[in-house]
Amino acid sequence: ERQLRNLTKMVGEIGQSLEHFAGNGPANVAVGGFFEGVISLAEQRRTNRNASAEKARDVGRRFIGEPRLPEPDPRLLRRIIRQRQLRARFFDNSLFADPAWDMLLELAAARGENVRISVTSLCIASGVPATTALRWIDQMTKMGLFERHGDKMDRRRTYITLTEKAAYSMARYFSEIDTTVARLA
Repeated sequence: ERQLRNLTKMVGEIGQSLEHFAGNGPANVAVGGFFEGVISLAEQRRTNRNASAEKARDVGRRFIGEPRLPEPDPRLLRRIIRQRQLRARFFDNSLFADPAWDMLLELAAARGENVRISVTSLCIASGVPATTALRWIDQMTKMGLFERHGDKMDRRRTYITLTEKAAYSMARYFSEIDTTVARLA
C-alpha cells in the first residue's frame, strides 16, 4: 500500500511537470484520480485474497489432527458396483435407485484407477435416466462433492471428478467400515 502511495505521489509529480510544460491543469487531477482508483482496487483485491486465504485455512483446520487416510481400493469399489448392479437381475431396479451413491462409488473407483469419467459415462453408471442423473450431478456439484472439468481437445465433452472434500469423506467412510468389520470378526 505504501509503495502504491509513493508511486501515486511520483506520478502526481510527473503530472505536475507535464502540466507545467503543457500549461494546463487537468493532467494532474486525471492521473491522480486514476491512481487513487488503482490503489482502491489493489486494497479490494488484497482484502479478497485475505478472505480466500482465511477460508482455505478454515477448510484445512477441519483435517488437522486427523491422519491422512488411504483412499478405498478401486478393486473393492468395482466389486461393490457389480454387486449393486447384480440386484437388478432379481429385483426391480427402481427399488434400489440411489444415483448419488452409485456416482460417488464410480468416481472414487475412477480416482483410484487414475481414469477420467465423462458426464455421459457417469449418467450411465448412475443407473437412472439421463435427465435424473444430470440433476444429481448438478446438485452434487453445488454441494461441493463433484467438480466439472472441460476437455481441452473436445469442448463438447466434460469430465466429472470428486472434490478433495468428497474423496476425504469416502476414505473416512471406508475406513470406518474396515474398523467396524474388524470389530465383528
